[in-house]
Amino acid sequence: MKTKVILTIIALSSTFLFSQEKVADKFFDNYAYLKAAELYQDAVDKGKENEHVLTRLGDCYYNNSDSEQAAIWYGKALAKYSDVSAEHIYKYIQTQRSLKNYEEADKWLEKFKEKQDGDSRGKKVKENNLYLYEKLASTAGTSVKLENLLMNSGYSDFGSFVNANTIYFASARDIQNDIYKWNDEPFLDLYQGTISTTDGKKEISDVKKLSFEGVQKKNLHTADAIVTNDGNTMYFSRMNVGKRNRARMDKEGTVQLKIYKATLIDSTWSNIEELPINNDAFSTYHPALSPDNKTLYFTSDREGGLGQTDIYKVELTGDNTYGAVSNLGPKINTEGRESFPFVAKDSTLYFSSDGFLNLGLLDVFKSDYIKNEDAEAVNLGAPYNSGYDDFAFFIDSDSNEGYFSSNRLGGKGSDDIYGFTVIECTQKVEGIARNSKTLEPLPMTTVQLIDEFGKIVREITTNELGEYAFDLDCNSTYKILGSKPDYKDALVALETTDEFEKVHKADLLLIPLINDNEIVINPIFFNFDKWDIRPDAAYELENIVSVMREHPNMVIKIESYTDSRGTDSYNMKLSDRRAKSTRDYLYSRNIAQERIASAIGYGETDLVNDCSSGVECTEAQHQANRRSKFIILNDNEN
Repeated sequence: MKTKVILTIIALSSTFLFSQEKVADKFFDNYAYLKAAELYQDAVDKGKENEHVLTRLGDCYYNNSDSEQAAIWYGKALAKYSDVSAEHIYKYIQTQRSLKNYEEADKWLEKFKEKQDGDSRGKKVKENNLYLYEKLASTAGTSVKLENLLMNSGYSDFGSFVNANTIYFASARDIQNDIYKWNDEPFLDLYQGTISTTDGKKEISDVKKLSFEGVQKKNLHTADAIVTNDGNTMYFSRMNVGKRNRARMDKEGTVQLKIYKATLIDSTWSNIEELPINNDAFSTYHPALSPDNKTLYFTSDREGGLGQTDIYKVELTGDNTYGAVSNLGPKINTEGRESFPFVAKDSTLYFSSDGFLNLGLLDVFKSDYIKNEDAEAVNLGAPYNSGYDDFAFFIDSDSNEGYFSSNRLGGKGSDDIYGFTVIECTQKVEGIARNSKTLEPLPMTTVQLIDEFGKIVREITTNELGEYAFDLDCNSTYKILGSKPDYKDALVALETTDEFEKVHKADLLLIPLINDNEIVINPIFFNFDKWDIRPDAAYELENIVSVMREHPNMVIKIESYTDSRGTDSYNMKLSDRRAKSTRDYLYSRNIAQERIASAIGYGETDLVNDCSSGVECTEAQHQANRRSKFIILNDNEN
């Protein structure tokens, strides 16, 4: 007999496998990721290891911020299938970076870029500004006022840096300069302007070229000006020069860039000197200073780097001496191009890169590297980044105002400077988790805040009064999920507005699953004249599984009923088959046999409506009678 039961369960497991994936999908769609993961895992254990199941398993853990498990399942999908979507390749990259497996992440980053450029899904995503990828194109939660500055010319203008009320930038607007053959624009010079505010709007006036000691050549690029806190020392980039202040080429015919320092004397930048970190064999440029002016950050393509150009730092030890140059490492530098470092007053490092996931070409990133060298680089997303080059980011972290440069469409020249003001807009949601029938508060209810991409961004437990609260971003879409043993999940959708500090009310009404001596779920429906467990029925039966797992000593009996069509004897047999199918599904979910005292069909003996034999009814009315009941016989917790 025991052997027969085991064989029966094995057969049933195979029978129910077809619906397991669909049931898991339904839980996934309702953000019940742990339950979905269990069902997907069950499908894998029973031999169904297709791409959808593997990547969904990865998604379940990814959305719960479990990088280790997510990496395992994404990795299995990538190893087994060649057409995994760009979205899942990207998520695999993110998990690998989270686990500090940078070599693996870089390997797949190249494949992601190929997928992004090569397949139709990647192209569609790219055209939609990578909608799915870490909300890069989303401006949710932040109001950014962006404007193309009036001072921009029809030529290249970029690289703003602000000290007090003076802005420094580079421009090719001087048409008296020689023409640089690579872009057919005049060579770059450094300029400054005065920042003022009129009626709440920033204006830059008195724009003029910086005055340097000696003759300024018309065939040398000069750019990337930054000044010390006292405004008296400037660091800037310029082409390598030789005798007579002319550009010096290396053996390959390349003119390298170098960083120079100058001192302000009577409105003229004087005492120009080259920094010892330069070398004729490689470029050193894009200087940036730490808030205390004791560390210099810069870009270089010197040997030993991780990519085409990397960001480095050197300590300024005083008396015109410098410490050892060091690379910022793989959290910042990739195989691509990292450039234009800038450090804000709050010590946040900003830089541009084309080596991470981006919206196209160079994007601006930020990192807490200076405070924590293990910090991840974060893409600033829109509106700072576009499908074009976005770079030379500057922000006053006190006022949340700043500037960046871009060659995006709609500008005045090849590169333009954009000013921005950031206004953080937040709202709040608060509510009470309640029993839907009695409206009593439910303490110790797990409440999850889920963003528009399905990722759980915060989780809390209600207090003794059943209360919860979350801070929200403005102009965003959320789901709020309440879960508690012996209750059905409650899911509420919420869209925030652009109204500052608005408070939303959202109570969570959880439906109790235990009512007196019965586990009450939505009706388990069967197709006409069938006793197979449909996916929608399996989804409901998982509530029975959850309750019985929560109460390990609970014993139940199953009663199944049919509609009135067919003979009494036939309906009795059909309902009995349905009862035993229901029981067998619970067996397949590892509910012990002794916990189901009986599974019996009662035919059409207990109709829930007037649709008895001979009465004309709709299919929906008949289906209401095709149901199962789950009666609790014993729930001895001891």
